[in-house]
Amino acid sequence: MNPQLPLEGVRVLDLGTRIAAPFAATLLAEFGAEVYKVELPGSGDFLREIGPFVGDYSLWWAVDNRAKKSITLDLRHPEGRELFLRLVPHVDVIVENFRPGTLEEWGLDYPRLQSLNPQLILARVSVYGQTGPYRSRPGLDRIGIAFGGLLYLTGYPDRPPVRPGILVADYLTAVFNAFGIVLALLHRARGGSGQWIDLALYESVFRVLEYTAAAYDRLGLVRERQGNRLPNSAPLDNWETKDGQFVCIVAAGDVLFRRLAKAMGRPDLPEDPRFATLQARVAHAEEIHAIVGEWVSRHTAEEVERILVEAEVPVSRVYSIADIFADVHYRERESLITVDDPVIGPVRMQAVYPRLSETPGRVSRGAPKLGEHNDEVYGGLLQLSVAERERLRALGVI
Repeated sequence: MNPQLPLEGVRVLDLGTRIAAPFAATLLAEFGAEVYKVELPGSGDFLREIGPFVGDYSLWWAVDNRAKKSITLDLRHPEGRELFLRLVPHVDVIVENFRPGTLEEWGLDYPRLQSLNPQLILARVSVYGQTGPYRSRPGLDRIGIAFGGLLYLTGYPDRPPVRPGILVADYLTAVFNAFGIVLALLHRARGGSGQWIDLALYESVFRVLEYTAAAYDRLGLVRERQGNRLPNSAPLDNWETKDGQFVCIVAAGDVLFRRLAKAMGRPDLPEDPRFATLQARVAHAEEIHAIVGEWVSRHTAEEVERILVEAEVPVSRVYSIADIFADVHYRERESLITVDDPVIGPVRMQAVYPRLSETPGRVSRGAPKLGEHNDEVYGGLLQLSVAERERLRALGVI
């Protein structure tokens, strides 16, 4: 028998599109929240239209919207907004990522929603936040990492900035979003009222920029792109192996460097004044990186990893998804799970995370079909008659 999940009994309306709001709702769903994805009648969420596809079915949709239910509702329609207001007293949380001011234009501002449900939590996601001179500007993930300062730091100093490999601002904001919602639920459980949460893509990125702001404030230091290296550590880099793969080695500290040197058959290196201390290695980074790179180039990736693991030096091959699927550690920890998708059947994808010892999350269902749960919500929760539901469908409201 599965244990009760920590968010069971929490009902969420997901009004978001793409990632930063919807993925937060998915995280909540995986730990027990009942999440209703609200989609436009006919077309559905934009993520349904982004590949890769199996046939005409989006795998991105399948992963990011698992464990949810789906209803269709057009909030642009006056009757759609009235129907939405009838749902508000029945839910605990609403997540949205419209451009700031959109809910207000529709007459769905937080004071009005809270008047219908004083305990309501409204999580609002945008690129620039709900206040400030840039609040109305359009934008997506790339704008968040550019304005948040990450794009400036990513890449090599003699080349243009490079985007990270995934939509960092969107997914990072989604995690902060879920965290904020759980904090608001905790506040409510302790006797507090509902509240609204303001999340900006750029601030999620800015929050994790390490020492960058403090260094500029106190030292006037403008941090620049460093490629795979760090200005205060050496050796560490990604090196190409004899068989054309890449390995990541981190051995900047004195203890780790001595282990690395011994494993490479160069126990003399820590005695060389150029490499005797971390500060000395930083000052002679090109020389020590060249030495490590030359050693790596004479070995296969498997050999490098085996030698350095035995020497207790942090090392990893740079994994592709094919490597991940084949790896014993991923397999034994069940980091990949099989989800039974209602459209394409069993598909392997990332497991629920984080791992809780007593109340581990789970994927209760695959991503829903468009409007799959309309009758459950409109007929069951709101008690609309069949005739009324048909009328609303004919109008394009649901």
